[in-house]
Amino acid sequence: MGIKGKLRADLTEAIRGRDEVTSSTIRMVLTAITMEEVAGKTVRELSDDEVITVLSREAKKRREAAEAFETGARPEKAAQEKAEGEVIAKYLPAQLSEKELASLIAEAIAETGANGPAGMGLVMKVLSSKISGKADGGVVSAAVKAALAN
Repeated sequence: MGIKGKLRADLTEAIRGRDEVTSSTIRMVLTAITMEEVAGKTVRELSDDEVITVLSREAKKRREAAEAFETGARPEKAAQEKAEGEVIAKYLPAQLSEKELASLIAEAIAETGANGPAGMGLVMKVLSSKISGKADGGVVSAAVKAALAN
């Protein structure tokens, strides 16, 4: 069973258990996946990697919304967004630690021979496939920029 199948099974369980946050979050994620599948001229089934990309995007939206609500003095909405983000995080691969990320960045820099800010695009291109869904793009970008500045 793929990630999408697991989401559907968990949705049924959440509905039976009357877990409103989980059921509404999974419905929202399944809708985002379906929208991605029907985008374009042909309807297609997303692979697990593509589903992870959609999940990562949805998780990022929740993080950003929670920050915005906290800034806007709306703690109840921020808490709701954080709860939704936690539900989505259950379906994402384990996030890379700072040490693991630094190691991957060092390998990518060595592989590309990049130095200075001009080599950032090359390094990010090599890293993108290795870290897909395992680290936030903004965090990776900042870490690469810092590594290339040294």
